[in-house]
Amino acid sequence: MDPSQTRSVVTEVLRRATSQDCADLKPAEEQLRQWETQPGFYSILLSIFTNHEVPVNVRWLAVLYFKNGIDRYWRRLAPNSLVDEEKTSLRAGLIANFNEPVNQVATQVAVLIAKVARLDYPRQWPELIPCLLNGVRAGHGLAQHRALLTLHHVTKTLATKRLANDRHLFVELASSIYGFTCSLWMHHTERFLQATQTGDETADALEHMHLTLKVLRKLTIYGFPEPHMQPEAMEFLNAIFGRTSQFLDCLCRLPLEHGCRERLEKSIILCTKVLLDMVDQHAFSFVPFLSRTLEFAGSFIFGSTAGKSPSQRFLVQCMSLVKLIIKNELYKVRKDPSDANPKTLEALRLKEAFFQPTTLSQMCQKLVTYHLLLTSDDLDMWDEDPEGFAIEESGGDSWKYSLRPCTEVLFLDLFHEYSGTLTLVLLNMLQTLQVPTDPADSTSLLVKDAVYNAVGLAAHELFDAVDFDSWFSDRLVTELQVSDPRYKVIRRRVTWLVGQWLAVKFKADLRPMLYTVLLSLLQDQDLVVCLEAVSTLKLAVDDFDFKTEQFTLFLEPTFGLLFGLLRGVSDCDTKMHILNVISIVVERVGAQIRPHAGALIQYLPELWRQSEEHNMLRCAILSTLQNLVKGLGAQSMGLYAFLLPILQFSTDLNQLPHVYLLEDALDLWQMTLEHCQEAPPELLQLFHNMLPIIDLGSENQKMCFQIITGYILLAPTQFLQSYGRVLCNVFCNLLSDISSEGLVLILKVVETAVRVTGEMGAVSFESLLPTVLKGILDQESYPVKMAAYLGILGRLLVQARDVLSTLLTQMAFEVGQKAEELLGKLIDVWVDKLDNITQPERRKLSALAVASLLPSQSSTMHDRFCSIVNICVEALHDIMMEDPEGGPSKDRLVIPPEEIEFGEELEEPTEQDKRKRIKPIHLKPPVDRHLAPEPKFTAAPDSPPRPSTSADHTYCADPSPSKMKRKL
Repeated sequence: MDPSQTRSVVTEVLRRATSQDCADLKPAEEQLRQWETQPGFYSILLSIFTNHEVPVNVRWLAVLYFKNGIDRYWRRLAPNSLVDEEKTSLRAGLIANFNEPVNQVATQVAVLIAKVARLDYPRQWPELIPCLLNGVRAGHGLAQHRALLTLHHVTKTLATKRLANDRHLFVELASSIYGFTCSLWMHHTERFLQATQTGDETADALEHMHLTLKVLRKLTIYGFPEPHMQPEAMEFLNAIFGRTSQFLDCLCRLPLEHGCRERLEKSIILCTKVLLDMVDQHAFSFVPFLSRTLEFAGSFIFGSTAGKSPSQRFLVQCMSLVKLIIKNELYKVRKDPSDANPKTLEALRLKEAFFQPTTLSQMCQKLVTYHLLLTSDDLDMWDEDPEGFAIEESGGDSWKYSLRPCTEVLFLDLFHEYSGTLTLVLLNMLQTLQVPTDPADSTSLLVKDAVYNAVGLAAHELFDAVDFDSWFSDRLVTELQVSDPRYKVIRRRVTWLVGQWLAVKFKADLRPMLYTVLLSLLQDQDLVVCLEAVSTLKLAVDDFDFKTEQFTLFLEPTFGLLFGLLRGVSDCDTKMHILNVISIVVERVGAQIRPHAGALIQYLPELWRQSEEHNMLRCAILSTLQNLVKGLGAQSMGLYAFLLPILQFSTDLNQLPHVYLLEDALDLWQMTLEHCQEAPPELLQLFHNMLPIIDLGSENQKMCFQIITGYILLAPTQFLQSYGRVLCNVFCNLLSDISSEGLVLILKVVETAVRVTGEMGAVSFESLLPTVLKGILDQESYPVKMAAYLGILGRLLVQARDVLSTLLTQMAFEVGQKAEELLGKLIDVWVDKLDNITQPERRKLSALAVASLLPSQSSTMHDRFCSIVNICVEALHDIMMEDPEGGPSKDRLVIPPEEIEFGEELEEPTEQDKRKRIKPIHLKPPVDRHLAPEPKFTAAPDSPPRPSTSADHTYCADPSPSKMKRKL
């Protein structure tokens, strides 16, 4: 086909790929996917997006396909990689001209060139940077802008490379172009400043200045290991301060509706980012600028120009600068000053010169009484959107972008660093406010709110300086009782303040008073105060010093108020917050929630229906249900009409929300099984959802195996009859690509099945047993896996000998040996690998299993008599415990049921715990049971009833160790 016709065909397919009609879109995307690996495809794309007569949306899509193809096919060793000749042609075409008229397309082309540069510069593409610099020098207007835009993205991408050789190449690049870039920035900066004075058009100069500054930022931070050794870099940093001041003056003169105002604000922020990066990456090189930076930033935060900054974002940047200087470890002397770096000592001297006691006092007062004050916008939001105001996020990295969190973080760092001086300042401010405040005096209320906020933030630092217990009982409780609607600011702040001090200093005796106050606050007329009380209640309940008996009297009214508040709010995040607190209360009070859970149980189905579009709220409901099931214990079966359909929906992989709900649903599933007394048919049918989840092979596999174990303990016969064979097939399919840890989990499930049901469990997982025996014969090197193999073999010998006999016969036939020879090899490996078994209960199981073979008349057993006895003796040494009163030694793994005691500090045993203590199903005594057709291994006539191992702990079926020892 003619090249022009081919280009037309590709253009038409790209046009259809931009369509909103699926009938055109899907075939076009499939066709483009097939062409991706065809030679010449990317050359055609290049010719399309550089042709300005083609529609913009088609050219934009062509650039995107080209850009995505770089990641897949540009590397030399990539499958279907581009040939070198085509890549050479493409590189030349990409930088042939810089005249793209559409900004979006130009940006994508610049990013595309940067991606290629990351792989090919400078070895395969040495002409890239000279070409870009020539475009910047020779071009005017649009061409110069596009060359600068490309240079910015190339330097930004190259700066991210971290290998030593790549960093060395970037240093060389920075050295070669830094001087030119600096002079270019100075030139465009002067052009812009002159244009603002003469009233000329400023957009072009401002855009060029901004792009050049971006290039300089990367070159300065990543292009010089030690910027202070580069005069040009230091000159640039010195100029930043003066230029930033000039930009701020220009911004003040520009009208609010001026088109360049937004770009100029971004340029100012970019200047501060250069300083922030220098403090963070080159702290020692920045020492000469410390004083100037502190004075510059401090003037906007604490000085006469405070509040006159052009934007909150700029003020945040200034606060971040001061914070980084205060917190920087390279500016602190931790040990002997004589051993410190001279730069560190110089930085410390400059900091001490700036942070004088008088200055610190002024800074503290300014931060508290000015920056921490609630603004009119805050109060408007309080009234218009109380739920949004109360749940507003302020954690994580929000301090880097939001003014209030940044103010609080700066105050904390400043207070921590200079607590000796600032403690007295803050206490003096607090002392002046310990008088009743007139609710009509809004200014005084806001100041008190800010001071209380500061005291709460600095709670850990004020531990020894503030007697919070007395303050709470003598003063704060009184303030919480002021019901005037205008006093809501203080009620909310005091509630928050108490929460901050709970984990710092709060007497246990005051807890009942606190709960009484919180009950009152949960009924406050203002929703923000109520929600703050909810948060403080969470901190009080979810605390190390929380005592259930102190909270018992308040449980019913608290639960009722939380439930009422949950029904009254409308925002999803607010509902999640309250539901989380309810969940924590349920978890901490445990079984005492049972008389009060009815209202929540009735409301949760309604809440589940309302949250159909809010999957995170449904996750919170699942978490609450988990704690509710735990608290209700066996009574949780009354929830099944609502609970099981939720589990069915949340664990169904055909339902899209399972992506969000599955993990919490599995936790709830396991908790349900632990507290279930019997297995209704619906609970057994729910297991249909488990098999696809296991096939996912995700991090949820461990939880899946725990759920399977719960089913085996709950309804062993019903479960294994319904799902045993299917589950065995799933496990067999997993063996090919499962990790050792995953295989051990599967083996534990199999062992539990054999332990609980004997031969039924062994028959159900019969297809897996050859893997166990082969793993033993192959002398598996992973100790945990070998211990699991031997555990199953022990269980088979003790509880399912017929199954083991049949299995040995089949394996012996396959390898051409006798069954008793195969058994002998298993015992030999068992003796050799006994040290892999570390748990005493498993070692005891091994001893019981091999001891059951001693009555056999086989020569194989006689030849290994000493080895078998050695295993038994070692196990006895591990499990026997001398009687301190001089009586006979006892098996420390056996606890008679009448001696079991649960201390007060232990949780009430779950139904599953009780099932684990029930004696396993007994089989017929192993008389005349054969391990092989010839010879016969029969149990001794006086063999004891089938023992349970110490893994059963309180099972009382173990034979007396002393009798066992006498027999041996």
